Amino acid sequence: MSPAQCRAARALLNWTQPHLAEAAGVSPSTLRDFESGKRVPIANNLVAIRTALEAVGVTLLEGGDVAAGPGVAMHPKS
Repeated sequence: MSPAQCRAARALLNWTQPHLAEAAGVSPSTLRDFESGKRVPIANNLVAIRTALEAVGVTLLEGGDVAAGPGVAMHPKS
């Protein structure tokens, strides 16, 4: 998951950073630093963030994937 996907997923849910941080069980600074590109969280925190988003129906798409429901995708730059 990229920082942009995380931000887009929060926007899809209309969640604030503190809301997602609480749902994922990570510190707000961990999420803020990840979304701003300052640092990549340790693996278990990144998994927790992704799991919290997926638990409420967000599908994080990789290149070429197609969503059957709520999802987040980025088109390659031309």
